[in-house]
This record gives sequence, structure tokens and C-alpha cells, in this order.
Amino acid sequence: MGPGSHRLSLSISVSSLGLLLLLPLLPECFGAEGRLAHKLFRDLFANYTSALRPVADTDQALNVTLEVTLSQIIDMDERNQVLTLYLWIRQEWTDAYLRWDPDAYGGLDAIRIPSSLVWRPDIILYNKADAQAPASASTNVVLRHDGAVRWDAPAITRSSCRVDVSAFPFDAQRCGLTFGSWTHGGHQLDVQTRGAAASLADFVENVEWRVLGMPARRRVLTYGCCSEPYPDVTFTLLLRRRAAAYVCNLLLPCVLISLLAPLAFHLPADSGEKVSLGVTVLLALTVFQLLLAESMPPAESVPLIGKYYMATMTMVTFSTALTILIMNLHYCGPSARPVPAWARTLLLGRLARGLCVRERGEPCGQSRPPESSPSPQPPDREAGPPAGPCHEPRCLCHQEALLRHVATITNTFHRHRAAQRCHEEWKRLARVMDRFFLGIFFSMALVMSLLVLVQAL
Repeated sequence: MGPGSHRLSLSISVSSLGLLLLLPLLPECFGAEGRLAHKLFRDLFANYTSALRPVADTDQALNVTLEVTLSQIIDMDERNQVLTLYLWIRQEWTDAYLRWDPDAYGGLDAIRIPSSLVWRPDIILYNKADAQAPASASTNVVLRHDGAVRWDAPAITRSSCRVDVSAFPFDAQRCGLTFGSWTHGGHQLDVQTRGAAASLADFVENVEWRVLGMPARRRVLTYGCCSEPYPDVTFTLLLRRRAAAYVCNLLLPCVLISLLAPLAFHLPADSGEKVSLGVTVLLALTVFQLLLAESMPPAESVPLIGKYYMATMTMVTFSTALTILIMNLHYCGPSARPVPAWARTLLLGRLARGLCVRERGEPCGQSRPPESSPSPQPPDREAGPPAGPCHEPRCLCHQEALLRHVATITNTFHRHRAAQRCHEEWKRLARVMDRFFLGIFFSMALVMSLLVLVQAL
């Protein structure tokens, strides 16, 4: 081993010896600090009272700085219009009777004592919604040598908040929390806010509400009971509802059902399911309406999604009624009157070409010109074989009865063909009306759905 190793061993031995000599003195140092803190406490509170405002001049206003940190949104009760929050509230003021010289107490410049021992400002939440006492009375305060007092206390607040659900589930809410002194006017206690807004650094995200901000505003109001002004600080919590769950569970099913309802006009009349589809859609919307009524808070105005449901149900009702009328047109029997001339011209002519309602094998845009239904001609009793004697024993002129029967069969066939053409015209008119109302109601359902879904963007 060289000289360097001997020097290192010697320095370690000296350090260990110094540490051993200092160990007995550590309890005395800590004990001295504790004794100084007790002595300071006795000196400060020997003649101190927490019942009076701690100012040297009673005409001087005491400044209190208020700082709020939002930690969590516990509950938003839309039915009772009550907002429950978990806040961290910090209040700072200067106590003129709690000052000392740190050098006289071993450099002790701050102590922590129960808040019940010092004077505290009577700042409360003006718009509180319960009668429970605040749960912040048992916390300590930090007292500095210059008299500055800092009181940090957590609090669970229940405040009244006017909830407007007219745009539910895409609504935004503004809930104010007003803090101020209950008994001290502005000439005795002045409330100020630290910063332009409450702190959101430790906020726990809420699953239903998104916090947009919490700006602060100081006001000075004069109430009818008192002549002196009363300052207060209002923190406005800006909230926007997270609508993803409502869109997936309530809105999208209604949109899909509303787009399905106009397809009843596209079903063939012979299927027998046109009216059944409309009634089924109406029943499905009624079930979703009941689910919506359970999850929707009561309000004076009808929410947006409620208006959408009512409009959709009204549209489905009208479409079902029109389907029944169109089916009556489709099943017009042979005894029905012919299609009116104006309907044949406008509906079977122009509208059919515009909607591409055509017969099988007919190109789109070119409809068959409507044929007038020929009226059956009665048999001509005067028509017969030429007058005059006929010497042929098998001549048809001698078969007048046979000719009358043939004429009757011909007229019956013509009448049947005319009734068949009339029935086909009514069926074609029903198809034209089906195609027309399909476009109308599908466009209405699509426009209403887009107007509601745009609100979610």
C-alpha cells in the first residue's frame, strides 16, 4: 500500500470521528427549535383574541386574497339544479398582531397552527344549496413572521346552478360560484382574487362534462339591507356536455329508424308489409322516446333531441297515413271511375317521366302516352245481313241470334279491357305517388338528421 492509501484511511477516520462528536448535539438542536416554537406560540397568543378583526387601525380595510383550485366535478344534478364540486380554497391575509422577529427565535420564520386559534375571514359561498357547515374548519394555517397568514383548505361545495337543457345533449352550462364576506362590508374587508381564473392544474377529468374554463370576476354590490358596498368574487365554471354516449345510444338509432321509415313507399303494394313497416317504426320510436324521457332532465323548453324525436314520429305518422291512401289507389277495382284527365296529364305524364316510373321495357324518361278508356258500344240491333231474299240455306244472314251473341261477347271483352286498363292506370298512379313521396320523406328525414348531427361537430 502506498502513501495515498494511508492518507485516504486517515481522512475517513477523521470524518467518522467528527460525525460521532456531532450526534449527541442533534437532539439538543431539534429540542431547542421545538422550545423556541413553544415560546413563540406562548408569546404570540398571550394577549391575542380571534374574535376581532386583526388590524391596527379599525378604519382600515383588511385585504383578503382568494384563490380557488378545481379538483373534481362530483355531480351535476340537472333535475334539482345543484352542482357539487371538490375545491381547494386558499385565503391569504395579514394579521397585524401575529408578528415577530425571526432572529429572536433562532431564525424561526414560520409556524403551522390550527386555524381555529387565529382570526379567519367569514367568506362563504353565497349561492350554496345546502345548510351543512364547510368541512374546512379543522385544517392548519401557515403563519409567517411578517404576519402573513395562509389558509389552505379543501371543501366540497353544493351550489345552485341554472341548467338550460334546450340544446340537450349538445348543451353548454355556465355555473357561477360567488364568494364573499357575510358580515363585513367593503370598508372592513376587501376580497381580491389571485389571477384571472381558477386553477385547473389538478383537475380530474369528468366522464360527462368537459371543463372549458373557470374565469374569475370581482364585483362590488350594494344590497337593499345595507348602505355600505359588499365586494365578492364570482368564479364561472364553463361546462360542455360530452355527447358521445347520447349520440350512440339515443340519437343514431333514431336517425337510422327515421331513414328506414320512407322505404315503406318503395315496398310493392302486393307484399302486404307497407303499413306494417310504418307501424313498426312508429312503435320503435315510441320505445326510444320513453328511454329518452327517463334520461333527459325536466325543463320548461323541449330539448333539441326531444324536438327531433317528435318531428320524426310526426313524419312517420304522416307517411303511414299516405301509404294507406296510396294502397287504396292501388287496389281500385274494375268498378272504379277512370283516372281524371288532369291526373292523367300531370301525374301519369309529366311526373312519371320526371320520376322515371315506366312500364316494363319502356326507357326512362319516355312514358307511354295515356290512352283514353274507350266506352263500350252496345250491340247494334239494326246491323245484320243485307235485306232481300237469300237463296243460300247456310247463309249467315239467317243466323241473327248468333250475330247478337258474338256482338255481346265482343262488347263484354271491350268492357273488360277498358276496366283492366283503368285498373292499370290507378296502379300506375299509385306507383308514381309512391316514388314521389319516397323522395319527399327521405329528403326530410335526411335533412333533419343532418341538422341534429351537425350540432355534435
